[in-house]
Amino acid sequence: MLKTAEKTGTNEYTLSFEVDAAAFEAAVIKAFHKQKNNISIPGFRKGKAPKAMIEKMYGANVFYDDALEIIFPDEYEAAIEAEKLEPVDQPFDFNIAEIGKEGLKFSCKITVKPVITIEGYKGLTAVKAPTEVTDDEVNAEIDKKRETNAREITVEGRAAAEKDVAVIDFEGFVDGVAFEGGKGEDYDLELGSGTFIPGFEEQIVGKNVGDEFDVNVTFPEEYAEELAGKAAVFKVALKGLKTKELPELDDEFVKDISEFDTVDELKADTRKTLEERKAESSKTGFESDILDKLADLVTDEIPQCMIEKTADNMMNEFKYRVEASNIPFEMYLQYLGMTPESLKESYLPRAEKEVKLELALEKIAEIEKFEVTDEELEEEVKKMAEKYGVDVDAVKKAIPADSVKKDILSRKASELVMANAAEEGAAAPKKAGKSAKKAAAPAEEAPAEG
Repeated sequence: MLKTAEKTGTNEYTLSFEVDAAAFEAAVIKAFHKQKNNISIPGFRKGKAPKAMIEKMYGANVFYDDALEIIFPDEYEAAIEAEKLEPVDQPFDFNIAEIGKEGLKFSCKITVKPVITIEGYKGLTAVKAPTEVTDDEVNAEIDKKRETNAREITVEGRAAAEKDVAVIDFEGFVDGVAFEGGKGEDYDLELGSGTFIPGFEEQIVGKNVGDEFDVNVTFPEEYAEELAGKAAVFKVALKGLKTKELPELDDEFVKDISEFDTVDELKADTRKTLEERKAESSKTGFESDILDKLADLVTDEIPQCMIEKTADNMMNEFKYRVEASNIPFEMYLQYLGMTPESLKESYLPRAEKEVKLELALEKIAEIEKFEVTDEELEEEVKKMAEKYGVDVDAVKKAIPADSVKKDILSRKASELVMANAAEEGAAAPKKAGKSAKKAAAPAEEAPAEG
């Protein structure tokens, strides 16, 4: 049983346990029955040797490790429940002070969820991006439609120029040796697109169809490790040139590509779409900045293990998306010039923000005394079931009710913060608070990837 629970760090406790002789012997007997079929003793069939004989041959402590593994889970769970502790990682620094016929004494350390303080979460401000749409933006959007419907024509009688599509064969060499992935045939390269290594496309401009020439470049420092920063020579043959011919922007074109009859109608609809897109982007950006500022209000020490776990989850999500596109993850990392370690390192600042934000919202829900009714919980589960196309019972089995409640409380806290946030330079909104305690909208995502 637990003897002491001593706070030995900002977010660390040391738990000390004592197990009497009878309880320890009972665990040893359980360990014997668990392991006896794996132990061979001369003169006995496997699994039939008595416990005393096995202990005599292999030592009195032969079952002690297994006995400790049997005892620890129940003792640990009882201890954290009794002390109302919330571990955020596995126990560590096990120390066995005594183990044997007299019983067991041991200790371990745990990292617990930090208790934070937060002030100033009402009245946060951020800049809102403008939502006005210019004529140039409308024209640029319509030009994309023209690009999509453009036809390619062969270029004759002149040298390659920016925006031409060059048809090339190429092979790259470093120190005179061809490298993997550096060869292509009949490759369509739009000059000026920035598709290839910096400096490559510019050296094709001015060349004529039929020319064979060298392109000298240096790989960027952030490229794949085996090529990063190295000088390379590409043997290039310019086999053809094409250019895009855009359709005229007239009523006939508009009728062909849309439900509208005139250019003016298309422009009006395009403007409306861009305005809606910008308004949504502005709103999302504003909310993101407010939540970032909310996370910054958390200045208490956060256990590194919480940040590391969140970064691992981000990496796993990223890996899943990459592999869902049928790209080997290791190959993609090489393309980025990264290793798993450097990728995780890049996620750590964002992971810390996420952890702080989660703690902040949880604390606000506690301060504001938000609650989740049975009706809210049931409605949330139903909406999750509909979203993922499964039965309500399947959601309940997969996701603990406490996890769903936590999500609802966090969302209520977020709504409260947003209701009291203001655009920088604008008048502060009227205080809001009570309404945030009402039923919230359904969660956007199912509780996690760990």
